[in-house]
Amino acid sequence: MEALYKKHVLNFKRPSGTSRGIMTDKETWFLILKDENKFGIGECGILRGLSIDDKPDYEQKLRWTCENISMGIDKLLPELIEFPSIQFGLEQAFLSLKAATPYNLFASEFNQNESPIAINGLVWMGDESFMHEQIEEKLVGGFNCIKMKVGAIDFEKELKLLSSIRTRYNSEVIELRVDANGAFDKDNALSKLKQLSQFDLHSIEQPIKPKQWEVMQELCKQSPLPIALDEELIGVFEKTEKQKLLEFVNPQYIILKPSLIGGFRGAEEWIEIAEELKIGWWVTSALESNVGLNAIAQWTYTLKSSMPQGLGTGSLFTNNFDSPLQVAEGQLIYRNDLSWQPNLIEDLCI
Repeated sequence: MEALYKKHVLNFKRPSGTSRGIMTDKETWFLILKDENKFGIGECGILRGLSIDDKPDYEQKLRWTCENISMGIDKLLPELIEFPSIQFGLEQAFLSLKAATPYNLFASEFNQNESPIAINGLVWMGDESFMHEQIEEKLVGGFNCIKMKVGAIDFEKELKLLSSIRTRYNSEVIELRVDANGAFDKDNALSKLKQLSQFDLHSIEQPIKPKQWEVMQELCKQSPLPIALDEELIGVFEKTEKQKLLEFVNPQYIILKPSLIGGFRGAEEWIEIAEELKIGWWVTSALESNVGLNAIAQWTYTLKSSMPQGLGTGSLFTNNFDSPLQVAEGQLIYRNDLSWQPNLIEDLCI
């Protein structure tokens, strides 16, 4: 078996904002396996400034992985525990190699019979008019679950935006989620959560920066608004530590991004612990290309969650790969009458 890697920089159609800043492009890497006449491909979706494996030796570790591919996935994964995005790319690549076609990693009703996955519509941070524009697009697009980034513009303006939605649509019609990406200060977070709760929101993701377990525990106890941990899960590698975190903080939900938490196996470990503790969860992409998004979507469908998932990011980039993934009426659908960009793997290998 031969293995190689290839870098690809995804360009946003328009700058996308979170409380961590504005993104205009996003780096990603592909692992490609070749075995006789078969190919396998996996995406290592690193997010610079957020991924725990954002390290100077990242490419060196990719090279090491390719040079030692003969070790097999079960021996390689433990060696890559501090590089969760490479673990995820490796999982995909081996699944892809074994599959009947390189992109059908999990056989299910999703990719065989176009059974859809409910997803949320994502509203990026920006000025007030831009956010209003996005909200209108999502509502017209048939979404009944909207996730809005908060914490970057004036908080009062964000409250007005939420109020404008609730004035027109109650929670029976539109489910609202917000994501602070750790933007709130620990001293005023509870006050802001109380103000947000007046809009009958489903939840808020990561209200304060991670690694403040005691503060987060108190927020989860006192908040009138359910809290979902997101960035908090990054860098927690061992199962015993995952158990300790969830037992101590006891959030209402956790958010699973396979690229950031060790791939499918890492995410499934979190799910197992969360369900034991009666903690809810859903899956979100981490701005992967359609290659990684396809893998996450197929895996997510097999989990049989009825909650809207965060998988509607395939249309963000100007230079993404064509794929059968389409968003329609607030759902992600695998259209069997559409095909992947021809010679994708060969193009990446050049």
